[in-house]
Amino acid sequence: MKQKTANELELEEIGIVHKIIGEETIKRRLLDLGLIEGTSIKPVLISPSGDPRAFEFRGSLIAIRKEDAENIKLK
Repeated sequence: MKQKTANELELEEIGIVHKIIGEETIKRRLLDLGLIEGTSIKPVLISPSGDPRAFEFRGSLIAIRKEDAENIKLK
């Protein structure tokens, strides 16, 4: 079964972070923002072009590019 990514969440749909994969620099940046295993993440805004999307987690609103959101695997 394919694991869902943050990029596949619908607006206002909540996902729970399982792990972050990909390039170490982006992975470290997301972890430093508090996007760790067990964190709830919810897309709340999508730019007119569709990329980036704004995600709400840990009381913050952070824009994440599609290519980076695809590396956030959900439970």
